[in-house]
Amino acid sequence: MSPVVKVVRPSGILDATKAGQFRQEITNLVESNVDIVLVDFQEVTFMDSSGLGALVLALKTVRAAGGKLFICSVNEQIKMLFELTSMDRVFEIFPTREDFESAVVSTS
Repeated sequence: MSPVVKVVRPSGILDATKAGQFRQEITNLVESNVDIVLVDFQEVTFMDSSGLGALVLALKTVRAAGGKLFICSVNEQIKMLFELTSMDRVFEIFPTREDFESAVVSTS
């Protein structure tokens, strides 16, 4: 049976004001028995440490439920934030959504 894949598309600035909403969205997906969560950063212009913290909690939540979390389409600022905090080693990040789909969805 193919895995259930859901895409989360935050937009604008992912900071303390949006972190709670983002975490709730992830929790709702996990409770609906999703197998793979893709966080598509195409529409995100900026992320601060609160957004990064929310992402780490999302990863823990998804993993605790036996799922996987992936990220795609990050801009240069967010890529730099991941690299400076070594989070690029924690998260599996794809350049585009198409790269994610060919690497993850087609092999599942």
